[in-house]
Amino acid sequence: MKPVECQRESGILSPETLLLKIYYTLYDTFGPQHWWPGESKLEVVVGAILTQNTNWKNVEKAINNLKERGILSVDGILESEGLLPELIKSAGYYRVKTERLINVMKKIKEYKTLDIFLGLPVESLRSELLSIKGVGEETADSIILYAAGYPVFIVDAYTRRIFSRLGIIRGNEDYGEIQSMVMNNTPNDTYLYNEFHALLVELGKRYCRKIPIHRGCPLSILCKEVNE
Repeated sequence: MKPVECQRESGILSPETLLLKIYYTLYDTFGPQHWWPGESKLEVVVGAILTQNTNWKNVEKAINNLKERGILSVDGILESEGLLPELIKSAGYYRVKTERLINVMKKIKEYKTLDIFLGLPVESLRSELLSIKGVGEETADSIILYAAGYPVFIVDAYTRRIFSRLGIIRGNEDYGEIQSMVMNNTPNDTYLYNEFHALLVELGKRYCRKIPIHRGCPLSILCKEVNE
């Protein structure tokens, strides 16, 4: 990653300095986000599948339905395939997500328990997750970070939008390029990546929308769109 010149700052910020400046500015502005919202590792895994293309409130409704039916377990989900579409309907794309949930639970069963599965070396865990139909890099890394506790940086649509507007990336880089850029220039720390991802999502929701709100944005001093 090349150093980024910030017009309203003196000098050029190194990649590490810039990324950490973004992180601490957002942390000071929004406070700790305490993601991932889940009572158990399995709930985090299920949530990572259900949250695709929807918001967390809809996911919570679906997870609560699974809890109320007493099937929020690997075996419970596998034995209730016919019930799942109705129970997770609030999360949207319920037929597709039913198939994905079943696929993930089957993979976990190959390793007997969720703890054994999540305890795989990070490279092996990621490879196994990506081998599951319907699980992409963002979903896999969400499980790796929030359920397994490995330090990985999650790249999502908010990350691309924010980093592009800050001039950190061009915007056409692939997932791995952006992830490596961040992880090569920040401490590989689970808490930091947990909060960094959540804080970028919060910024994206409040200010860095498709049509951005520059007024009040805590990163406006670094933003190319504001300072050009």
